[in-house]
Amino acid sequence: MIKTKTKRTFKRSLRQIAAILLSFFGIFLLFCSVQNTTVFSPLEQITSKAQQSLTAFSQQTIGEKSSQRIPFWQRLFLSESPCLKSFENQSQSQSPSISHSNSTEIKTEQDKQLHSVETDSKIVSRTLSSGDTMNYFAIGNAYLSNHTKKNLDFSNFAVQPAILNTTNDAPKILIMHTHTTESYHPDETDSYRETDTARTTDPNYNITRVGAEIARIFSEMGLSTLHDTTLHDYPNFNGSYERSRTTVEQYLEEYPSIQVVLDIHRDALVGQDGTIYKPVVTIDDKEAAQVLLVVGTDDNGAYHPNWETNLALAVAIQEQTNTLWPNLARPIALRSNRFNQEITSGSILVEIGSHGNTLQEALYSARLFARSAGQVLLSLQT
Repeated sequence: MIKTKTKRTFKRSLRQIAAILLSFFGIFLLFCSVQNTTVFSPLEQITSKAQQSLTAFSQQTIGEKSSQRIPFWQRLFLSESPCLKSFENQSQSQSPSISHSNSTEIKTEQDKQLHSVETDSKIVSRTLSSGDTMNYFAIGNAYLSNHTKKNLDFSNFAVQPAILNTTNDAPKILIMHTHTTESYHPDETDSYRETDTARTTDPNYNITRVGAEIARIFSEMGLSTLHDTTLHDYPNFNGSYERSRTTVEQYLEEYPSIQVVLDIHRDALVGQDGTIYKPVVTIDDKEAAQVLLVVGTDDNGAYHPNWETNLALAVAIQEQTNTLWPNLARPIALRSNRFNQEITSGSILVEIGSHGNTLQEALYSARLFARSAGQVLLSLQT
């Protein structure tokens, strides 16, 4: 009798607990429906999105390799919880203007999960044009893709950029690299040991090799140029822009004559299915990596008095580049972040190809870009 009563009490308790849990679950579903979020996804989509979402999240907060140390169930919860997603979006919208040390760390590569570029990786060649972007402006041979909230009259920026003062032989141009170890797809011609995914500290194969080629062409054209090869993203990727900012400020202090700063990078283009895209265009029967000019603004509310001057210079360079070599330059990307470009007028971030391109494609593109940009800079000299 006592045992039967105990069993009934136990079953009643279980039913009560189940009812409470179902009630909380119903409230959860109601809350998520109000937030217009999706609660369930097929398992394959959940696991794929979980890995990609957490990788991007962990790279921006606790370092590139940290996500590997987080248990799978936690990664799944972090990336797929509708309520957490809603909270994250609200937190971002309510956060104050981000200073350069944080905002400038946002880069195409960090928004995607980089896959190791092996010989058998699926790499697709594609020529990117204005038709591949939304909300773009066109004038002459220059195109601009607006990623800010600014309402622009693009014709206002088709004006002559600031004049370069050449009263002496002091350096006028600084070429540097915030993400110094960025590298390209290794092939039979250029094979190297990766320091990290699509990165190496070897200057013969990373982005500094491309910067050296641009500096060489500029110097041959009579433009006094300095090339900095400091490793700003190694051994720690986070804080790269803080460190590169210090480098640029030191150069400006030592060489007040510097009026143009080009931060040379390479892009990273990865599809949702893991396909690696390399932007290329055929010039004189030879493939060249496409070039992307990135101009930062004060759209986030941060101080940036030079962005319109920087944009005018980028427009002039892109128009000259696409006049000489159509489609070599992708549409200029106007961004909300500053990328340290507020330090001086004449600052542009230049993406030479992507991590799917080969080094030789990037070097060929660098020579073409340097000749077109060099002509613009020479035309601005007094």
